[in-house]
Amino acid sequence: MKSYLHLVAFLLLYVMQVFSLECYVCENQEDNSEKCVKSIKTCEYNQDVCLTEIRWGSTPYWSQGAKKQYYISKRCSNKTECALTRQRFMPLCTHIWYQDWACSDCCQGDRCNYYVISGSLAVKPITSILTGVLLLNYLITK
Repeated sequence: MKSYLHLVAFLLLYVMQVFSLECYVCENQEDNSEKCVKSIKTCEYNQDVCLTEIRWGSTPYWSQGAKKQYYISKRCSNKTECALTRQRFMPLCTHIWYQDWACSDCCQGDRCNYYVISGSLAVKPITSILTGVLLLNYLITK
């Protein structure tokens, strides 16, 4: 009986390891290179998405004429945390170069957060318009 329980425990751990999500991880990096595309983490069992945050702003310490720069963070997350993070950042996701801003995005699939896709919600209306134009063009030429 004991050996049966050990076998079941081993198989469960093996299956969890095989089906675990892998995400790129980094924190407050200045660009999407080096650590942000080389550090990989196997997520915990309750983490089912990869979360990416991108911020644009002044350096953390104040100095006269401080330059603005990107701060990229990537990590494992779950769908609930992702939704809350996106909701928190949505009013700040402006992409205005002279203001500080922050955006976030989540994806599902191993290492899906390799690229930083900033403002993915802003792309959806453009996609809808493009689809509409293509459909209209198709209907007109028919």
